[in-house]
Amino acid sequence: MVSATTAWRYVEETVMLLSARSPKLTQAIRKAKRDGLTHVILDGTLIHTDRVKADRPYFSGKHRVHGINVQVIASPDGTILWTSGALPGKTHDLTAARIWGILRELE
Repeated sequence: MVSATTAWRYVEETVMLLSARSPKLTQAIRKAKRDGLTHVILDGTLIHTDRVKADRPYFSGKHRVHGINVQVIASPDGTILWTSGALPGKTHDLTAARIWGILRELE
């Protein structure tokens, strides 16, 4: 059996690895422009985690579960162009977009 702390560390490390392997935000936006995309889709998702009540930052009141917030930019056909790193589940999508500089980059 794996402890909750160990499982959480695995989730964090996996998200960081995937984020590190994905293109940087600026590169993804430039590629979208080069590919002739007229728009992209920005969406945040909550990845559920198994946590105890003591871990309040990771509790999403909206979804009533513990998790991490990840922002995703996709092409209109759903192809993922970029993913952010993980933030606590209580982070609002708009706040996360500001933290990662997505809104500034899309202007």
